[in-house]
Amino acid sequence: MVKIKDIPINDRPIERLINNGVDTLTNEELLAILLKTGSKKFSSKELAERILSEINGIQGLKTINFNQLINIDGIGKTKASSIIAAIELSKRVDSINNIYGMKVNNADLVFKYYQNTLKDKSQEYFYCMYLSSNKKVLESKLLFIGTLNYSLIHPREIFKEAYLVGATSIICIHNHPTGEVQPSQMDINMTKELIDIGNVLGIKVDDHIIIGKDKYYSFFENSNIL
Repeated sequence: MVKIKDIPINDRPIERLINNGVDTLTNEELLAILLKTGSKKFSSKELAERILSEINGIQGLKTINFNQLINIDGIGKTKASSIIAAIELSKRVDSINNIYGMKVNNADLVFKYYQNTLKDKSQEYFYCMYLSSNKKVLESKLLFIGTLNYSLIHPREIFKEAYLVGATSIICIHNHPTGEVQPSQMDINMTKELIDIGNVLGIKVDDHIIIGKDKYYSFFENSNIL
């Protein structure tokens, strides 16, 4: 095993990042920096190489989860947590850059934004997009996480956030882990309830979009509820 301290200083990942810029580092070197240290058997760089080999390259980081990581020899809970946290931060940064201030005037835009976030989830996730009077995004927030086919929604939390950000309308979004997008009776009842409450509060429900694996259902496009 070659330890990081045995590598010439100028060839170590952190020093290369500082001296040459982050874009000059290989995928293995970037991952080695996240790992910080090696294990009894492998250096941090060797561990990084093993991870990327196990998941068939950097693309595998998109879908890797905590349990998969800790099953790799040399990766414990702390190292796995660091990697998962870095991946999630990257996703959130991309989300912020892509959506805030964007004008939302059709369901397809919403689907394209949330598709990658929701398509592989094994539970129901309920998001709400908060819009200004000119339909620009003020906030996008995950409000509830449910089970495989059920998410307990509290209208109070949905509309409280709308007041906090000064939204005049909202778009509700949730996924069906089965991949199918046809609304259940519970989805229909919940949408009706949110519309009624929104009408009383002066905050319009513009749409409720259900996202599956590669398709979506829009209440605005397919239903006479909205």
